Amino acid sequence: MRRTSLRSLASIAAGNGMRMRRWDFVAAYLQGDLQPGEVVYCHAPPGYATLGADGRPRVCRVEKPIYGMAQAGRRWQRTLFPWLLKYGFTQCSSDPCVFTLQRKSPDERLIIGCYVDDLFILHHDDAPGSLYATFTDALALRWNVEDEGP
Repeated sequence: MRRTSLRSLASIAAGNGMRMRRWDFVAAYLQGDLQPGEVVYCHAPPGYATLGADGRPRVCRVEKPIYGMAQAGRRWQRTLFPWLLKYGFTQCSSDPCVFTLQRKSPDERLIIGCYVDDLFILHHDDAPGSLYATFTDALALRWNVEDEGP
């Protein structure tokens, strides 16, 4: 998410009486998925034998994105964004890391800004059954997340 988008979200929250909370994905990159058919190898980690019985260097096949992998951030984004779209969010055309969700009855709206492994969620109501509560429950069922507060 662009810095200007984060400032805009803060301005929208202040101007519309919305609350803004930050949610963190614990070990986000490890919760991403590789693309179908994508094969990635890396050197054996420290503490593991670096040479096989035949004397050739050992490598490990990576099954999930890991920190330090060049494409880990993009794989995480390609896991999270489709989930948000499937949930009903609309992606902003000016910043693809900003999403909105509107419920007509009762009139509720969520605005989300994604920054690496954090979500900034703007909402009006956090009562049980509200759009915010329903969404954050679904988020916690799908991923290991922590509410880091305002």
